[in-house]
Amino acid sequence: MYQPSTQRVFQPIPADVERIGKVVLNAAFKVHTTLGPGLLESVYQVAMKHAIEKSGVTVKTDVKLPIMFEGIKLDSGLQLDLLVEKCVIVELKSVERMNQLYQKQLLTYLRLSRIRLGFLINFNVPYLKDGIKRMVA
Repeated sequence: MYQPSTQRVFQPIPADVERIGKVVLNAAFKVHTTLGPGLLESVYQVAMKHAIEKSGVTVKTDVKLPIMFEGIKLDSGLQLDLLVEKCVIVELKSVERMNQLYQKQLLTYLRLSRIRLGFLINFNVPYLKDGIKRMVA
């Protein structure tokens, strides 16, 4: 069947990456249940790092993300909140209302890093399930 060259065909997310995604979500639910909504993002970042590492998974915070352009690495000023096992990006928020800009931010991070799975998590909600957006690039 003919597919236009502009259409992208995605492969499923590998099982090991999905497993890391579940670790992230479990940590987020634990953090939200323990600390509750409405704190600063930096508080959730520290707690998430601890909860994820407690699961035996590697996580880095405030990871700088350069832009590769014409074979040159350019400093972009972009920074990932959490990079988990070098295969899942987590962008943390604690805001009254989600904004399309936050989704564009995560999508930019996914595309520039060539990482396929990311989560946008807003902790400032009564029920965390309402604050989670899974994104695949």
